[in-house]
Amino acid sequence: MNVGQAIKMCRSRRGLSQAELAQRADCSVSYLSLLENNQRDPTLSTVEKIAMALRVPIGILFFLAADQNDISGIDKELAGQLARTALELLSESSPQSSLL
Repeated sequence: MNVGQAIKMCRSRRGLSQAELAQRADCSVSYLSLLENNQRDPTLSTVEKIAMALRVPIGILFFLAADQNDISGIDKELAGQLARTALELLSESSPQSSLL
């Protein structure tokens, strides 16, 4: 599972700098950088704060962080479609609140 990569991908799709996301998630920029570079393992509460700051359901964040082995029980075509849909939604400027 690569939570740091998923955070970075979502942050980039949202057009946020590390400083903006760190402020919204109430953490330091240096800590966020360490997370994104997989040099620290975040607690669940930290991931929840970051997901809320990104306006991304935590389940989507974990899905995007999943390795192939983590989702081996899901049809590959379905997993790919889910990932594409999630990324498209992240690219929208005003995500729908019903997703949260």
